[in-house]
Amino acid sequence: MISRREILAALAAPVLPQGVEILNPRARVPLSWIIDDSTCLVNLNRFAIPQFADAMGRDRYPQDWRSMPHEIPDSFVRRFAEWSREAGVKGKYSVVPFPACTGRLDREVPGWTRQEIEDSVRLVREQVAPNWDIHPEMITHTRIIDLKTGHPVEQRGRAWMENWEWCAGRSADEIAAYIAYALSILRNLELPCEGVTSPGGFGAGALAEYSLAAGQAVRQVFRAEIPHYFRNLFDKGNESVAPRIEPGPVVSIYACTGDWTGNWDCSREPEPDRYISADLKRGRMVEVIERGEPAIALSHWTGVWFNGRELGFKAMQEVVRRLDARFGRAVRWMKLAEIARYWAVKSLAKVTLEEGGLSVDSPYDCPDFTVRWPASSLRRLREVTSRAALEPGAWTRDGPAHVIACVPLRKGLNRIG
Repeated sequence: MISRREILAALAAPVLPQGVEILNPRARVPLSWIIDDSTCLVNLNRFAIPQFADAMGRDRYPQDWRSMPHEIPDSFVRRFAEWSREAGVKGKYSVVPFPACTGRLDREVPGWTRQEIEDSVRLVREQVAPNWDIHPEMITHTRIIDLKTGHPVEQRGRAWMENWEWCAGRSADEIAAYIAYALSILRNLELPCEGVTSPGGFGAGALAEYSLAAGQAVRQVFRAEIPHYFRNLFDKGNESVAPRIEPGPVVSIYACTGDWTGNWDCSREPEPDRYISADLKRGRMVEVIERGEPAIALSHWTGVWFNGRELGFKAMQEVVRRLDARFGRAVRWMKLAEIARYWAVKSLAKVTLEEGGLSVDSPYDCPDFTVRWPASSLRRLREVTSRAALEPGAWTRDGPAHVIACVPLRKGLNRIG
């Protein structure tokens, strides 16, 4: 079995010339928001909790799932999409393709008509996807599916739930086949996809194999150039939350917060101050933004809707308002795929300092590559007066002896200067 250390050591970032620094895109700190446990119409909690309790014991899952609504209505999805479009908020939105074994979204989901499911999928495709990457959260988010029959496996217990230890001891190819099954349902629904999300601890005991499998499956099913996955987070401490570039390559995206908008089971009141305080001075996102790393928040769709009370949604809106008031144009909302692309280029591009400028040999296109180096001026780009005004094709002075340029890189050799 491949070790985590071996898989990370296989990628060595090129050494930058002295005095050259690749900055954040447009010299702004990326923001993003990860939405887990979302799907079309099905309120995942209602159907998942009894399966979790069956696997782990009812003492662990005492929630009154029978009192929870069956459905999270499309009217709420539409309002959420409209708000995110108007506010400019971007991130990742899961579509669990076979939610809690209720039915496949590309076939039948008992309890809803085929037309209702098709309309819900169209809403996600047309209104959500422009601002949000669409991920499967494996297949069911509960029971492991037998890929030959399409039914839950006969075995029970935590080892046969997607959230826990099923991956342990399995090969990258076996895990990739499982992920590809989930992705193929989204492809049937004509939902775009460049990444996957782990439900709970999916991948435990086989992290290196899981990383390889995620990249393999996303490339196979969607022909994605730079696959990414979300599994890990650091909601406190000084550990870097910047994306990790792993062999394939595949990009591992890290959240920097816990779910403080109501939790997956609506068991806690939202705590927006933990993201950013009312006085705009404290909070985990403030901490991460001030150190210049992507500040990627986490929520669960079930808690955002909060059984119809929308408490998590109100908390999200308040956090976004505070972030805008505190940081303004120093930050920029991006999808996870956009962040993944930038970090892949930042990590793998070869930069050479030349007389009068730089050459950048990039493995991928990158629309807003931003770099700082010692120079007095640039002739081929438009000069702007500040970092906040940077956009592709522009540069600005940064002190008496440096410039910052933002350029659209093309795959291959690029000249900046």
